[in-house]
Amino acid sequence: MPVAVGPYGQTQPSCFDRVKMGFMMGFAVGMAAGAMFGTFSCLRIGMRGRELMGGVGKTMMQSGGTFGTFMSIGMGIRC
Repeated sequence: MPVAVGPYGQTQPSCFDRVKMGFMMGFAVGMAAGAMFGTFSCLRIGMRGRELMGGVGKTMMQSGGTFGTFMSIGMGIRC
């Protein structure tokens, strides 16, 4: 696909930039969802203190990585 140049000389982002942006957006959304679901599930099973923070952080990273991966794949398909 040819690169379109706008009226002020700016170019469209490359495919790699789009995939990176998709991963970052997905990671942010996944982290937010992981914070909500992780907090709820950890409190439900009775975690407190340092154990709670570790459990919520682990859930946030897992859901952020998973959702970011799927969003980057989706942006790669659109390139």
